[in-house]
Amino acid sequence: MYLLEMNNIQKSYGSLDVIKDISLKVEEGEIVSIIGPSGSGKSTLLRCATMLETVDKGEIVYLGEKAVWTEETSKGGHAVYAKKRQLKEIQKNYGLVFQNFNLFPHYSVLKNVMDAPVSVQKRDKEEARKTAMELLKKMGLEDKADAYPCQLSGGQCQRVAIARALALNPKILFFDEPTSALDPELTGEVLKVIRSLAELHIAMVIVTHEMAFARDISHRVIFMADGVIVEEGRPEQVFASNNERTQAFLGRYGEMLKH
Repeated sequence: MYLLEMNNIQKSYGSLDVIKDISLKVEEGEIVSIIGPSGSGKSTLLRCATMLETVDKGEIVYLGEKAVWTEETSKGGHAVYAKKRQLKEIQKNYGLVFQNFNLFPHYSVLKNVMDAPVSVQKRDKEEARKTAMELLKKMGLEDKADAYPCQLSGGQCQRVAIARALALNPKILFFDEPTSALDPELTGEVLKVIRSLAELHIAMVIVTHEMAFARDISHRVIFMADGVIVEEGRPEQVFASNNERTQAFLGRYGEMLKH
């Protein structure tokens, strides 16, 4: 059984087709990187997978449980979502790390990490605090527990965001360009943290412009362009691809990847 299945997903904004019939499967513990030019639908695909955007058509399944499916009507098919309570259960399977951190500015670092386990998952406050402190330690931020987001660097904010996502104990973590808002020095520290998560056997789907990172960390790389998956496979296959579209995109990164 797959951890996540997305089948024949379609998403449009008015007359603009952003995702055109994409299917994607992720196994438990698998690390999948999604690469491609800006505007190719990568972030939208992640937002659809995490229910932040509604799909027009298609099916989304977590561990065999359908979150979304398509019902055919006389006017054609349209997506139907599971009932609220069922969706809430399904949503426990995943966490999402945004490119702009999305931390609560008026909460301390510790409260940012503790908040969802206590208020959403109704976990014991003391247990949630203990877990949050362990995660902050793992992120190298235990001395920042009482600080506020405005007192942190971008890299530290992103590590808090990762700790917050991990606090919900997800089976799969989605990263939407986790380093795009950071300068190169801070990018390195966040990528190092994401690399360390691979040892936890959490599945990860990472939308990234960091090609060397995608090549080194992923079990599978997906190249998207113009709302479709152009190519997918093991990193060494995709990065040595003969496909013209893939080559044109990767050509810009070719010199960098040789190092």
